Amino acid sequence: MAHLLMVESWVGAMSRLLPRAIREGGHEFTFLTRDLHHYLRTAPEGTAHPLLGARHVLTADTNDLDTLLPYIARLHPALGFDGVLTSCDYYLPTAARIAARLGLPGPAPEAVENACRKDATRERLAAAGVPGPRFAVCADRSEAAAAAAEIGYPLVLKPVDLCAGMFVRRVDDEAELTRAYRALDAFPVNARGQRRAPLVLLEGLLHGPEVSVETVTFDGSTQVIGVTDKSVGGEPAFIETGHMFPAALPAADAAAAQETAVRAIEALGLDGVVAHTEIKLTPDGPRLVEVNPRPAGNRITELIRHVTGIDTAAAAVDVALGQRPDLRERETGLRSAAIGFLVPRTVGVLEAVDGADLVRAAPGVLELQLAAPGTAVKEAGSNNTYLGHVMAGDAEGPAARRRVESLLSELHPRVVNR
Repeated sequence: MAHLLMVESWVGAMSRLLPRAIREGGHEFTFLTRDLHHYLRTAPEGTAHPLLGARHVLTADTNDLDTLLPYIARLHPALGFDGVLTSCDYYLPTAARIAARLGLPGPAPEAVENACRKDATRERLAAAGVPGPRFAVCADRSEAAAAAAEIGYPLVLKPVDLCAGMFVRRVDDEAELTRAYRALDAFPVNARGQRRAPLVLLEGLLHGPEVSVETVTFDGSTQVIGVTDKSVGGEPAFIETGHMFPAALPAADAAAAQETAVRAIEALGLDGVVAHTEIKLTPDGPRLVEVNPRPAGNRITELIRHVTGIDTAAAAVDVALGQRPDLRERETGLRSAAIGFLVPRTVGVLEAVDGADLVRAAPGVLELQLAAPGTAVKEAGSNNTYLGHVMAGDAEGPAARRRVESLLSELHPRVVNR
């Protein structure tokens, strides 16, 4: 039985999937957090959060590496960690630094830091010749205005170190650029208490469908699990509204996306990681959007498992322990699986979701999760505002997305102002 150190976590699906994968692998974990209440608040009433099934729960300032690394080094001889992992993007570099300090398996810390910083990713991939958009890294609004004039509108403005599409905005002119910049300026600290880097990334807007390539890199070799498609809405924001695995793509497009993802992972020097690499399939060929050195979110891991039998959360546990993961496909009875998200269209308080009973009883439904009555409904500005999701599969071919879209059309959130 191995003993892993889990450094913080997202509070969504992966906060349950990683503990499950650890347990099903016959291992145990210690959970390290700066704020245990952050997780207690997200557990359904009357239930214990899976993260609290840890062998130990430790509290320390996970945002202060100077004190955290010596603290973990002192604990290591007594607790005996065999690997370090996290599902939360904001702590991927921290987990890599801890693993390096303890001499445990893990990706190179600098490679993870570069992958988690959108500006560093752009610069390294451009130097390696991996195709992407024209871009500029800007330290203030005047620099951004000058760079925008040089690149040309329309553009995408991105914070260099936030997640889930937060404050990523399309801008079509200087007035919209100023509004997007001011909105980001008003958010100097992220949800985990970390100060945001005072930089923005401007990119030329890429046209074409967006996909993600799911991979596992171990011992210097990257294996592609498959390609997932993505639907996006909510302009000028970029909100993921659904996914299907595998993507219904011509073979040449899928191969080109896979090749681009593998080149990006190699250029960043990532090894010992499960990665989720986002790519736009433009008329000029694939263009790299970003590389995420962790399993895919938004329950894409479950889409993959339903179709192939491969558990990428379990693969993340294996590579954290320095073990080669089992990536053999198994027959599951499904040829595609899709998820669609219920995105709010108004703000207020959720009273109910009409149509839920009908959808729950429909054939082919794999999951239906909905926000509870009384949930505060916020403006749809990122992937953090969903009111639920529906997942369905298709045993014959690539029709899972159409099935999910049909089911979503039956769900009607009733939102009131109080």
